[in-house]
Amino acid sequence: MKTKILLAGLGLCLLSACSSSSEKEFDAEKALDYCDVQVHRTLEELKGKNGSIDYTMMPRNIMDSLNTWHCRKATKEEWCSGFWPGILWYDYEYTGDERIKEEAERFTAPLKFLSETPAFDHDLGFLVFCSYGNGYRLTHNPEYKQVILDTADSLATLFNPRVGTILSWPRNVAMFGGHNTIMDNLMNLEMLFWAAKNGGNPYLADIAVSHADKTMKYQFRPDYTSYHVAVYDTLTGDFIRGCTHQGYADNSMWARGQAWGIYGYTMIYRETKDPRYLDFVQKVADVYIERLPADYVPYWDFGVSDISNSPRDASAAAVVASALLELSTYLLSDKGMNYRRVALETLKNLSSDKYQSRKSKPSFLLHSTGHWPAKSEIDASIIYADYYYIEALLRLRKIEENKQLF
Repeated sequence: MKTKILLAGLGLCLLSACSSSSEKEFDAEKALDYCDVQVHRTLEELKGKNGSIDYTMMPRNIMDSLNTWHCRKATKEEWCSGFWPGILWYDYEYTGDERIKEEAERFTAPLKFLSETPAFDHDLGFLVFCSYGNGYRLTHNPEYKQVILDTADSLATLFNPRVGTILSWPRNVAMFGGHNTIMDNLMNLEMLFWAAKNGGNPYLADIAVSHADKTMKYQFRPDYTSYHVAVYDTLTGDFIRGCTHQGYADNSMWARGQAWGIYGYTMIYRETKDPRYLDFVQKVADVYIERLPADYVPYWDFGVSDISNSPRDASAAAVVASALLELSTYLLSDKGMNYRRVALETLKNLSSDKYQSRKSKPSFLLHSTGHWPAKSEIDASIIYADYYYIEALLRLRKIEENKQLF
């Protein structure tokens, strides 16, 4: 029987909510079935004319004018390589299809080298925890566990104890004029917390907490909007300035940066149960939600002067939907119900013909914005949008079935 997710009224059954005549339904299972169809389309496409797949080449994007995946080789520089294996693991979790599991294993394997080489930058969490992390969660393969533990140790080498954060881009220290930490970096802390709890060095959790605290103190403005980049003095650890790299301006709220903050501090609360983070993440979420357009899918940056003619960012919407679903489970109150409602409305709109790729492309979603200042991946299908979309759908399904998310 298909899972029905109730959208309006006072919330979901998990929150002891009541039904109302204004309720709408969202069929999460239908959306997951759609994702499975698109996964199979992509696998067929990746076989190419010779019928074989190069498992080192990962889907990255489909530009608006095209209908096939642009793939990039899994290297230390390609930060998105973990998302496609992660999507396959999520699809296997939903379907139980052993053929998808085999493909997930084959696409995960080329990323092992990241656990055996020095850290290039902070993206190791995206690369390894989305792939090997989901793989271990579903299979308990001890080899996967070791890869995660070794990669966590590698990521920890970028931590500067004087600054208190992980260096995001070693190659850009001179460009920014100091130790740079980007908002995206919060997402990689999950791997450190996991490693500390699963046989790794307990100090890894201390690094994660230090990074979270320093970011909370310096990378948000008084109104709880975020800077994409915080720059610190490498020697003294002093905060120098907040700025942007992928946003519209230093003082604007880049949509995906704020999304990383919402997701990141929700996860940090889960891992620490420190109420400071739960209080903080609500403020970060609220300023995002209050500025959303009617369909809950943000423009790529909230500070753009001509906002109505700016591209949307479905990837930010998917990240936030997944985060708010988790956050709602920690707030059994009207606030939690509202976060659930926003997540559901977001997923409903992302699952409409406006944002789903459907027959036009083998991706899940349209209309993401990668790096607008560099004019890169504008109004495109992007692999990480698909990853967080299917993750959000699976979280929604678990919530409806009253299962533990973690």
